[in-house]
Amino acid sequence: MASGFCENCSRLLKEILACLRKVCRELEQKMGEVFGELSRCTCFRRTPQSGLLRRRRTQEFPSVQLLNDEETQLLNQESLRTLNNLAFSENHDLQTTAAMFYLHVSHHLKSPLPDAFMEPVMTLLFSTDLDVQKTISHSLVNLLAKNNVSKELVIEMGMLVPILEVFQSGDATARCHSCACVTMLASSESKSEAIMLDCIMPLLALAKSYEPQVQQNATWALLHLTQSDWSTRILCEVGAIPVLVLLLQSSDSEVQFYSCSALCNITAVREHHPKLLSMGGHFLLKSVLTLVSSSVQKNSTQACKCLQTLTKNVLIQEQLMELDCVSPLKALLKNSSPACRESAITLLSDLSAHPPNNHVLVSEGLLDEIGQLLHRQTSVVITHSCKIITNLCSSSVGQRAVMESQCLSGLLGALLSPSLSEETLLHVTSCLHHLMTWDQLRSNLSATIISEQVSRLVRFSRQMQNPQLSCNSAAIISTLEMTDETVLLLRPHYINMLEYLLVFLKKKDVKLQHLCIITVFNLKKDGVFSSLLAGSELEAQLCKVRAQTEETRRLLQMFQPLS
Repeated sequence: MASGFCENCSRLLKEILACLRKVCRELEQKMGEVFGELSRCTCFRRTPQSGLLRRRRTQEFPSVQLLNDEETQLLNQESLRTLNNLAFSENHDLQTTAAMFYLHVSHHLKSPLPDAFMEPVMTLLFSTDLDVQKTISHSLVNLLAKNNVSKELVIEMGMLVPILEVFQSGDATARCHSCACVTMLASSESKSEAIMLDCIMPLLALAKSYEPQVQQNATWALLHLTQSDWSTRILCEVGAIPVLVLLLQSSDSEVQFYSCSALCNITAVREHHPKLLSMGGHFLLKSVLTLVSSSVQKNSTQACKCLQTLTKNVLIQEQLMELDCVSPLKALLKNSSPACRESAITLLSDLSAHPPNNHVLVSEGLLDEIGQLLHRQTSVVITHSCKIITNLCSSSVGQRAVMESQCLSGLLGALLSPSLSEETLLHVTSCLHHLMTWDQLRSNLSATIISEQVSRLVRFSRQMQNPQLSCNSAAIISTLEMTDETVLLLRPHYINMLEYLLVFLKKKDVKLQHLCIITVFNLKKDGVFSSLLAGSELEAQLCKVRAQTEETRRLLQMFQPLS
């Protein structure tokens, strides 16, 4: 499923995560050094003379002994009593000590944590100190991730209540830890819907809050839940879709982004489409279309991705066209952000693949926009522009629109781009070859092409590493009208063309042999090419192929089909 985050947000989150890990490692290392140093001091040595002092210091620093014991000694009754005392203390420093103990345990514990040790965790989650809450929720994340504690036990103890309270703190780290807890609890291996509902229902209630920060946090958590097929299904069953759709109209841009990303994940599963469409008046599509025009770039981009997923459903696609989706998408093509342009053109490409939409797309002037866009070259834009042009020129109206636009010059210009991949060039040459099958477009293109573009097509034709690119390029050359201007452009390349045509003719692929013969037939209209062909190896190979063909035809005439 989709992650729900743009490239920039993903990068920032990764940086934050890396910083957190580094801080935790450094803190753990420093604590180990400090406690190791303390344990070697005479203040902590077991001697008759300092017994009273040792007992007093142990009471003041109970974590020293706990953190330096082996795992088998950590989880005993004495440790449990100490942790309970620390957790129930009103002293935040003592609570922090207990929380750090659990963080240490969560990193190193290899066996299940005894159930009794979860009581102090519950108490620490209710602490009034945010740092304590963050540390203990971090510990709980680690324990859940490593299956050191039972998810069912955490739910049964009622930990969701303090976890969700931590979630509402507004602190980014606290929110991250508590959201991770909720997400893991919701993905319990028991697949218990009761557990899932205990996690989801409070979040849906918080998502309806009038408090912007609370609403934002809850929507963020719901987004994470949509990354699991199991939790997504439950979300849809308990009515999360109407909530998420309403949140698209939030005044908070982050809430809009999170809810749209969550809906994008939901729309990826076709079985949820009936629920998505059950809201009357095309409410979902209208809300997403409104977000397409958002001034926040990541929101408009995400809205396009959501619609793109929905257009896999033909019924939804028809409804989109009825809602005049072309206008806001055309406007997005002029956006300064490459991500916005690419999202919009990808969606328009999908719409153009459905023939009933083509008349509307042409009449809305889409090809004019595409022609201009081709001159602002990126691989994604060019690839989908080629698909749109190919789809829309299937009618005479579309062909005329292509000629009146800058599409031809844009496609020819793309041939000269040094940064395009072979895959993108394959789309360009395929589109140009398709246009050459129409008389008017062929004449127009033959009159438009320049020397550098002919050179590039000949170069592509000669390279055999990408046979389809070679074939497409040679096919374009084979159909050029042999006007005086075109002949002058082709003549400098006749020797190179003879070479690749000979390679084509020697191939066992009949399509390449036919392409060679058609090209030779077209080029022979120029006497200079005929002179070069005479007595060449290519002519000898052509005679050989013709003799083989005549022999095959003679043998086929002898064949009598069975009755």
